[in-house]
Amino acid sequence: MRRAPALIASAGLLVAVLTGCSTPVDAADCQAPVTKGAASKLVSVSGEFGSAPTVDFPTPLKTDSTQASEIIAGTGAGLVPDQLVKLDLSLYNGTTGALISAGEYDGVNQASIVLDDEQSLPGLAMGLECAQVGSRLALIVSPDDGLGPAGGDPNSGIGADDSLVFVIDVVRANLLRANGANQSVASGLPSVVLATDGTPGLTIPSSEPPTELQIGVLKKGDGEQVAEGDTATLHYTGVLWNENTVFDSSWQTGKPAEFLIVDGSKTEGGLIPGFAQAIIGQTVGSQVIAVIPADQAYGDEASQKIPAGSTLVFVVDILGVN
Repeated sequence: MRRAPALIASAGLLVAVLTGCSTPVDAADCQAPVTKGAASKLVSVSGEFGSAPTVDFPTPLKTDSTQASEIIAGTGAGLVPDQLVKLDLSLYNGTTGALISAGEYDGVNQASIVLDDEQSLPGLAMGLECAQVGSRLALIVSPDDGLGPAGGDPNSGIGADDSLVFVIDVVRANLLRANGANQSVASGLPSVVLATDGTPGLTIPSSEPPTELQIGVLKKGDGEQVAEGDTATLHYTGVLWNENTVFDSSWQTGKPAEFLIVDGSKTEGGLIPGFAQAIIGQTVGSQVIAVIPADQAYGDEASQKIPAGSTLVFVVDILGVN
């Protein structure tokens, strides 16, 4: 791998990326913007969570307001705006009853969406707010909150006046920022100060950069450990030591990245060796700082904004393991 870390994202109607800094809330205190109504009550769903559902509803099923009914209750904190979630879902045309798309329901391949009506369907984002991991929902999205403003989607057989019927299993919700316990870090590493939204700011020492890879844990999370070969969701900022300038930051773009955590010098599609080594073995919820010398980064080759021979500094929040 001879490229800078880059976002790994699927294209599609329902897939989006994360922004923001909201905090998960207790489900009992969460005020859902979408509630059940006459249309959502007409959707009959059977089957276990995580398995393909059997769905029945009268057609045409239309609604002027987006509605949601809980089929299977979940547990844990309620989902919040800007949160990245993993879902198994099936989508139907409310007018015709036709199945438009369905998930794999294999425990591995789920849709990734963000609860943000600018990055995914507004009705879908609103309908998931306050839902809990482990829940199954019947969500009826009105044309105005769905594809109506876009004139529908002829390729999928969706008209501008069609309501959308989703049956959704909320499989997992990633963190919005590292939430682990603060740790003491060895002297000599760059200092890190966090903005209120979690964006890291770095102060690089005036000394010469180290010649060996240095890794420090700023926050220690208690989540799942990242193993080599996992795909992990990370928020990161990368700084050039000598220039003391940011060359890449998911915080600036508002888009955390999904990375295949392998050494790109050994495996195609992987990461620069020092970055991979810094993440392998860390836990979800942790924040890590890594000072990566050129021989563990891009060596004598320049890469985009990175001059040849550069020492790189990364601050990385580990948000989830997929």
